[in-house]
Amino acid sequence: METMVYQMGGGATKLFGTLTQNLSSHSLLHLPPSHLDPNPGMDAILDPVFLQEQWGCDPADLLRQCEQALGDRPPRFHRKFTRLNSGVIASSSAIRVMQWNILAQALGEGLDNFVQCPLEALSWSRRKYLILEEILTYQPHILCLQEVDHYYDTLQPVLAGLGYSSNFCPKPWSPCLGVEGNNGPDGCALFFNQTRFELLDSVNIRLSAVRIPTNQVAVVTMLRCLSTGRRLCVAATHLKARSGWEWLRSAQGSDLLRHIQNLIHKHTSVSTGVPSPSIPVFICGDFNAIPSEEVYQCFAASPLSLDSAYKKLSQDGLTEPYYTTWKIRPTGECCTTLDYIWYSQEKLSVDALLDLPNEEQIGPNRLPSFSYPSDHLSLVCDFSFKE
Repeated sequence: METMVYQMGGGATKLFGTLTQNLSSHSLLHLPPSHLDPNPGMDAILDPVFLQEQWGCDPADLLRQCEQALGDRPPRFHRKFTRLNSGVIASSSAIRVMQWNILAQALGEGLDNFVQCPLEALSWSRRKYLILEEILTYQPHILCLQEVDHYYDTLQPVLAGLGYSSNFCPKPWSPCLGVEGNNGPDGCALFFNQTRFELLDSVNIRLSAVRIPTNQVAVVTMLRCLSTGRRLCVAATHLKARSGWEWLRSAQGSDLLRHIQNLIHKHTSVSTGVPSPSIPVFICGDFNAIPSEEVYQCFAASPLSLDSAYKKLSQDGLTEPYYTTWKIRPTGECCTTLDYIWYSQEKLSVDALLDLPNEEQIGPNRLPSFSYPSDHLSLVCDFSFKE
């Protein structure tokens, strides 16, 4: 069988060639991760002064430089946070979580074939700034990404300079490897802000179906909140794509839940033999599954007492958004919900959610575009621990 190879455009150059030229002499790219302070102050929550002193980087300054590098591009999507408890001011102890499939560069320029998106909009020389801009705008404490194929040369060093620690799990047979000029395999990456959390444990998982390893992966991390001392289990995953693989997604989801329960048992002092709800859970991912699929129902019925955060945006609080991805391929237009932030509803409360851009904002050519670097929209939620 002949292997098809797809040519990548000139935008596949690494970040260091372009971004370094636009950052100041105090660029975070020049600071080694070994200089990170493992025990920063409790009040330093992406605080510009603290970050300038510790890492030599002000996130607001880096955001401005990303905006300058993008020049006269179309305006960003104007998205607002919806507060679920009216009149309640955002707490400094809130935990902001971002879930985002950022679109692998090799897939965007090679395999995915977004027929209405200009090639220039898909170049890495442009998309890297848009991706960083999105992250810097919302400054999550926990960041779960999928389709990451520029981890080591871009996301890890830049976000380490902003105080994030991270783990990356590549797919064993990434489709990116079949694209000429690729930057390596894509996978899942989980970042957390070291001013808010301490790492207790982390495992990279190759998801299985009926005990057979698959090509899909997950990162599962156990954290301790520095301000409360409470533990938190966080997972980032990306399940099998496309119609006809519903049974495989269901099996992969069940395997992920099993791994999460095992990690919770490991960090629970007294094991009762049943899944312990004592440690709250976030499970973020591109599930490639609509809400009617078995894997969604499996998570909704899990003993971990999970709920999907973005249902809270609906009027009844029970309905998922109409879409988290909207694209046009040769096979037609796809507008659907595939991305979720699951959370332990008995231990965590949803305080605010970032709304989704409307059809007019997204535009007739859909995603990705000059305004937005991925075919999936970022999901951003503020949570707090329940007493």
